[in-house]
Parts: sequence; structure tokens; C-alpha cells
Amino acid sequence: MATGKNIWTYFGGRWHEGDVPVMRAADHGSWLGSTVFDGARCVNGLSPDLDLHCARVNRSAEALMLKPTVSTEDMVAIVRDGLSHYKPDAAVYIRPMYWGIDGDATAIVPQHNETGFAICLEEIPFAPESATVTLGRTRFRRPVLEDAVVNAKAGCLYPNNARMLAEVRMRGFRNALVGDAMGNVAESATSNVFIAKDGEVFTPIANGTFLAGITRSRHISNLRADGVIVHECVLSFDDVADADEVFLSGNMSKVTPVTAFEDTQYQVGPMTRRVRELYWDWAASIG
Repeated sequence: MATGKNIWTYFGGRWHEGDVPVMRAADHGSWLGSTVFDGARCVNGLSPDLDLHCARVNRSAEALMLKPTVSTEDMVAIVRDGLSHYKPDAAVYIRPMYWGIDGDATAIVPQHNETGFAICLEEIPFAPESATVTLGRTRFRRPVLEDAVVNAKAGCLYPNNARMLAEVRMRGFRNALVGDAMGNVAESATSNVFIAKDGEVFTPIANGTFLAGITRSRHISNLRADGVIVHECVLSFDDVADADEVFLSGNMSKVTPVTAFEDTQYQVGPMTRRVRELYWDWAASIG
């Protein structure tokens, strides 16, 4: 499924124009779901933390018992070569992917003898600063490591996200605020969550039930460098309802202000705007 346009695909050692087929019907990934991916962004010629995203897809592969076959350095070089197909001001979504090809005698365990690899580049517009989102509660929760591969950015986790979104959208919300196994706030169905209260920032502590994102970490370090106190802690849904500001953090849009959580309304406040400014100032500073 193509989300964007102007697609280029790296597969079999070279770049191909378009959304080319890369997986066969009997591949372990298509049959039994051993797929991992990561997502980076190129916006106005800037590709913040591209190396960290490429490194994480290799860790995700290992978590799914797949053998990563491309080093972080080589992957970054391949991506930068692929980006030469786009105009300098293009907004590009960068998605490196691995999947299993062969299984063991039971077919269930992916084998290390061969691993599929591709990179997909899609031109997807970057959300305007005016874009906001509303959140609703969902009965579905984040799994734990004993139940699912929550230490990977794995395709097999996303059907759970999809049912969260479908549930809250039926009630008129754009995204879901999700609990962990203990009933505390974990993140949204698509990205990490932050709240601001009395000039300080709070975000759920990484407890192994959700992927603590690369962009999340960047916001934390930028805020702390700017003198803002940031707490990584246990947050309840009441804490979110009582917040002065709420925003989401993810690779696709970097910062998305939240204007409602159930019946609670929020304004797009100064902390949310500051986080966005800090992020792009940092990105420009590293080139």
C-alpha cells in the first residue's frame, strides 16, 4: 500500500523507480509476520537522526530473530543516494525494512541463512504547524515483552494499534490514548505522548510496553538543554486530563498538539510551540 507518491525502492542492491514487489507469497515475512521497519524523515534537506533510525531497524531485526545484513553506515549512505532522486525541498518518508524468508522445520522460527531487505522512499507532505489531534480512551492496551516483541518496531504489533484507532474514531476522536498492562498511560496509538504542567514537562517512563522513540529522546534532551525540567515517570489518565498542554511526539510529524482528551479541552500552548522550535533549531544546527 502506497501512502505517498513519487516512490523509489531500494531492493536487490539498486534503486528502482516506483513501488516494486519485494516479497514472495511463501516468504516467512508475508506468511508469519516476521517484518520490521523504521521510519525517518527528510524535510527541506534535513534528515534528523537518520543514523539512529537505521541502527534501530537492525536492532529490531535481531529482536525478531532476523539477521540484519546492512550496517548502519551503509544504510545511511544508501538512503542519501536515494534522496538524490527528490527535489531539495521535498518531504520524504524513509522506511528501511527487513523480513524473514525461510523458516525452520516447523516453519515458525525464521532462519538466518537469508533475510529480505529493502528501503522505500515516499514523498509524503509534512503536517502544517496548525495541525492538531484529539484523543479518546481505548479498551485495548499495550502488550508486554512476555506477550509480544515490544522491543522492536515490528509490523506484527500494528493490528493492535489499528483496532485502537478504529475504536476511538467511531466516537469522533482522531487518535487513542493507550494504557499499559497496569492501566497507566503508555502512549498514543501512533506515537509517544508528553504533557506540560506548571512549566514542567512529563512523559511516561519507558517500561518495556512501548517503543520509547528516537524523536521522544531528542525532545527530552533539547528541553533539558533549554533549562526545562522533564520528568520520565508513571502518568495516569487523570494526570493527562489535568495537564496544561498535551502533545504527541513521532517521526512523521515530530510534534503534534493535542486539543482534546475525551471531554477535556486544551489550547496549543507555549511549551508545545517551544518543543517544535527547539527541534528544528537543533536539526538545522547539525545540517
